[in-house]
Amino acid sequence: MSDEDGEAVGTPEQVADECETVNVEVGERVENVATVTLSRPDARNALNAQLRAELKDVLDAIEASDVRVVVLTGSDESGAFVAGADVTELRERGPLEQREASKRPRVYEYVDDLEQPVIGAINGHALGGGCELAQACDTRIAREGAKLGQPEINLGIMPGGGGTQRLARLVGEGQAMKLILSGELIDAREARDIGLVDEVHDDEEFEDRVYDLAESMAEKSPLALEFAKKAVKASSRMDLEQGIEYEAELFAHLFASEDKNEGIDAFFEDRDPEWEGK
Repeated sequence: MSDEDGEAVGTPEQVADECETVNVEVGERVENVATVTLSRPDARNALNAQLRAELKDVLDAIEASDVRVVVLTGSDESGAFVAGADVTELRERGPLEQREASKRPRVYEYVDDLEQPVIGAINGHALGGGCELAQACDTRIAREGAKLGQPEINLGIMPGGGGTQRLARLVGEGQAMKLILSGELIDAREARDIGLVDEVHDDEEFEDRVYDLAESMAEKSPLALEFAKKAVKASSRMDLEQGIEYEAELFAHLFASEDKNEGIDAFFEDRDPEWEGK
């Protein structure tokens, strides 16, 4: 894979070495799993232009790598997953500048569209753009004590990173309206109860559960992971008939893969499959 200038993209670790606000570890906890850690502790990981650009670069490198699953989280020093957008940058923008900044793909689309599954490990507050970044992940596990919400209305604006669309699909229109129009924050357990996050764990269990789930995914065929993610994403973007047709097409495509044959052979031979991603 190459960047827009045609230059080869390095490994995720090599790309992260050039970043100031994003760190990457591959295989440290689980084989084939990349941990992407946002680290802007002076601003509780607020999404400024630098962090957004560096996260895009890292995700490009991950998509071109052998990584099978991504864990996205905030650094312990930051005390947050992502506390929101950088309000200083927002204050200086007019409508033309904001339209330019809103051109897609943004970090939200990068996460949403990544070939690999992304687990949002919400280890602290996820507010505003941070809540939207969490919504773009494929599944979300929150640490006890985290708070989530869309407080943009308190600044005289509204969510602009997909929050009005993804949030309603996750929790329903009524709950989305309540959060977005009031700006109220909710704790991790309430977020779980309404479907904004999938699991909540205390400090002792949080990381173990995140990586147990990551490992259970990373043990699977990378092609099957990619296609299954696409099919599930389509369920909220197509009507039922279109979605079923799309699923059937992706299912058929997998029958051309070596991984399909390997998986079935391993089943009959009572052994672990050796995936090639082909």
